[in-house]
Amino acid sequence: MTGASILVYAERVGGNLGEIEKLLAGPLKDFNGIHVLPFFHPYDGDDAGFDPIDHKIVDPRLGNWADFKRISQTHELTADLIVNHASALSPEFIDWQEKGDASDYAGLFLTFDTVFPDGGTEAGITSFYRPRPGMPFTAYEVAGKRRLVWTTFMPSQVDIDINHEKGQAYLKSVLEALQSGGVKVVRLDAVGYAVKTPGTDSFMTPETLKFVEEITELIQSYGMRVLVEVHAHYTQQLDIAPLVDLIYDFQTAPLLLHSFFTGTVDRLKNWFEIRPDNCLNVLDTHDGYGVIDGGPINGRPGLITQDEMAFIFKKAEENTNGHSAIASVIPQWFSLPHQINATLPNIVADDTAYTIMRAVQFFLPGEPQVYYVGLLNGQDDVELFNKTGQGRDVNRHNYTPAEIEVALKQPVTQAIIALARLRKLPVFEGQFSYEVTGEDSMRLGWVNGSDSIELRFSTAVGAAKFEISVRDGSGTRSYDSVEALGSAQ
Repeated sequence: MTGASILVYAERVGGNLGEIEKLLAGPLKDFNGIHVLPFFHPYDGDDAGFDPIDHKIVDPRLGNWADFKRISQTHELTADLIVNHASALSPEFIDWQEKGDASDYAGLFLTFDTVFPDGGTEAGITSFYRPRPGMPFTAYEVAGKRRLVWTTFMPSQVDIDINHEKGQAYLKSVLEALQSGGVKVVRLDAVGYAVKTPGTDSFMTPETLKFVEEITELIQSYGMRVLVEVHAHYTQQLDIAPLVDLIYDFQTAPLLLHSFFTGTVDRLKNWFEIRPDNCLNVLDTHDGYGVIDGGPINGRPGLITQDEMAFIFKKAEENTNGHSAIASVIPQWFSLPHQINATLPNIVADDTAYTIMRAVQFFLPGEPQVYYVGLLNGQDDVELFNKTGQGRDVNRHNYTPAEIEVALKQPVTQAIIALARLRKLPVFEGQFSYEVTGEDSMRLGWVNGSDSIELRFSTAVGAAKFEISVRDGSGTRSYDSVEALGSAQ
């Protein structure tokens, strides 16, 4: 896809799909794609839609498939295939609970004895890599018997047996619904956890990669592209990139914070040397601001060190007046949070530095995607966090149409929209280059024939600056401030 996309929750951007359509036709017309986070029934379950009771229908409070079909006529539409699990309230799980082996859905859900047919040892059970505290299974009553069902994320999210014919049929039925609704890109959510292999940590193993290859082939047979979401060591991103259409670049995000918090760019350079080109370029997301993706994992050195990760969290804590430390969660398997729960504008606390980070995101090869809170220069929603107790909710504000109208007028937001406008220029179909121009400075540029565009920036602590220069058939122009960039054509 040429151009940029936005990442939204339908219910949190104006309240429904109709409001999103208005934005895409109006002030956000320069974005060519949109990823609507889980809009299935219900969108407001235990995990904000990632625990669908029915993965094949649009929650009627948001709209219907006809709304998505209209959106898909003008914008590339991305939607989630939640590979790893469904809701414990789904009709399929309830039917299996009631009837057991007599259920039409027997085999669809993964049980302890399926993974450990000969029994599990303490070492085997505790070796599983899990993003939440506690054990990865929950006791459920099934046809009058207690069964241990795999629940990798939450007790209400029951894992699917992707190796069973019933599990495979379930995933195919969801893909058919997505295709009929106009979806062009399928994001494989939580795929890194989907294959359980005793004797390993069961996260991004060779068996996982084989499954990714198989399901990618299946999705592509439906005429859709595949985007894989994996928060993992950067080498695992490199391994999976050749297997799919798009892979998230979760590494640039923490490296940019390292650069602006230390006034250096060497770590960015190291990553740019090996970074895949088929990236979805992201910074903040609905899951928070990732840091673990740039660091060491399981003894393997990262793009930044453990101490440098800790420094990023420390600076974020300072810039958010201590709140990011309250909202960010330390997983059972690590000594630091793997993401910062705060909005990116709050984490950076500098409009110029924040705008430069967005410019880098838009200038790198790949497909830039901007999260709605970051686009609207959103601040931490402490009130929502206090209400729900969920750390990620500080970065998931529910915007009313009136709030959106006000937010769109901010200089930072206008600058990000201008970057989307620039990203559609033909020059970005040419050749990319970059160079380090100083300890705290870099140049990113594109050339296509006689057209050129260049971003020069400095990450000097407290003195960040940039200049974007464009040369094409419309002449030569440059922008060196947030306000000036907002008017870029």
